[in-house]
Amino acid sequence: MQILSSFKTITLSFFALLVLTACGNEDTTQQTNNLPVTIESGDECHLCGMVITEFPGPKGEIFEGRKNHSRKFCSTRDLMSWYLQPENKPNSKEIYVHDMSRSDWNSPNDDHLINAKEAWFVAGSSMKGAMGPTLASFAKKAAADEFVTKYGGSILEFEGITMEILNTGSAMSMGSMHH
Repeated sequence: MQILSSFKTITLSFFALLVLTACGNEDTTQQTNNLPVTIESGDECHLCGMVITEFPGPKGEIFEGRKNHSRKFCSTRDLMSWYLQPENKPNSKEIYVHDMSRSDWNSPNDDHLINAKEAWFVAGSSMKGAMGPTLASFAKKAAADEFVTKYGGSILEFEGITMEILNTGSAMSMGSMHH
């Protein structure tokens, strides 16, 4: 009888420890959320190695869950090309891009980095980024609509961006896609 009572006590203690550990891990995950960081003048693109600030158009950054460690990109096209690789997608946590409705195309303002997963993107516009054709990024669909009216292209949500779209960038910039 005493052995059974000890077993129950050990089992309940183990269960309580598991519950506390699970709660503790959940809190740790919430604490590792990263906010966008400034793209410095000497920062190089994680994908192509070019100096990020020397080129026009929206740029971006991805955090992989390590506090204050971001991978920065010279264009939204490079960012998405890296993100869409099967080995990178599951490890990517926060992803930020410039809201181009609040930034100058030639020198995007890092005060206006937005959550890429909630952004609207324009593919195939006449505006060029660091690597030529790029994805213009916007916080609001209305701003993306205005951009399409001026510069052409097609509006996409984050999940609608594919490697096929990124790889046909040069064809898209010549007007093969329309809104």
